[in-house]
Amino acid sequence: MNTIKSISQFHRLLSLPEPKHPMVSVINLYESIFIEDKVWDGFVSKHYCVALKRNAKGKIKYGQQHYDYDKGVLSFTAPNQVQYLDLKTMDCENTGYLLVFHEDFLLKHPLAKTIYSYGFFSYAVNEALHLSEDEENDLLEIMYKIDKECQHIDHHTQEIILSQIELLLNYSKRFYERQFITRKSGSHQLLAKFEFFLNDYFDRESSEKGLLTVHQIAEVMNLSPNYLSDLLRVHTGQNTQQHIHEKLISKAKEKLSTTELSVSEIAYELGFEHSQSFSTLFKKKTNMSPLEFRQSFN
Repeated sequence: MNTIKSISQFHRLLSLPEPKHPMVSVINLYESIFIEDKVWDGFVSKHYCVALKRNAKGKIKYGQQHYDYDKGVLSFTAPNQVQYLDLKTMDCENTGYLLVFHEDFLLKHPLAKTIYSYGFFSYAVNEALHLSEDEENDLLEIMYKIDKECQHIDHHTQEIILSQIELLLNYSKRFYERQFITRKSGSHQLLAKFEFFLNDYFDRESSEKGLLTVHQIAEVMNLSPNYLSDLLRVHTGQNTQQHIHEKLISKAKEKLSTTELSVSEIAYELGFEHSQSFSTLFKKKTNMSPLEFRQSFN
């Protein structure tokens, strides 16, 4: 797997002059020419990248839905994510900007820890953020400020640029939540599919189904785990794992109150390998052990 280790290397691959700052750059795609290089066949980068694509035309896949969208499209990638680029599909008429910053640029700054809380860095490209014209302008203004600051490197530069990056990420978080809400029909279909899968899984009688995981549900729904959790959190106030636990405890209560199965048998039917793990979770969620819950019905 090829590795893009520096901003300078990234600039060379886009036929651009040396960057103004060695750790961060705002790249104008209109001025870029992707050189023919085997690196695009599969690579990882040591950088965070925020890509704002303009003049995106035609149908765009958003989660499991398709939409006609002709405005800005924003996507995010984190360091060490495997990427591929087919130069044959590149549209020379598309324009936009890339904000690229090396992971080491965050060292000794609070953003180094909090950047992991921005789930959209692990979203798939087809779960990109679609922007209104005003939203796009808000983010472009921040990118322009970062680009300008790169021209004046001193001991204030890092703090100022990272403050702008954090502002951009917070705006993006707001815009993502807006998108979850405004695309209600698509979101509601996904929520209905999620609820159906959850019910079906726990109603299914299988000795090999195992304990349900967030990744299993996300894979079935063709969504990234973080995207699914953020979608659920906006609409329901709970993430995917919380929904799984809620359904699991509900089924456990049903079995404890309506059957004579032992706690170990119930734990096994719900997918637990060890009954102690089930009992620990049950008590954490209900403040009672499974046996105490069952005895409360006698």
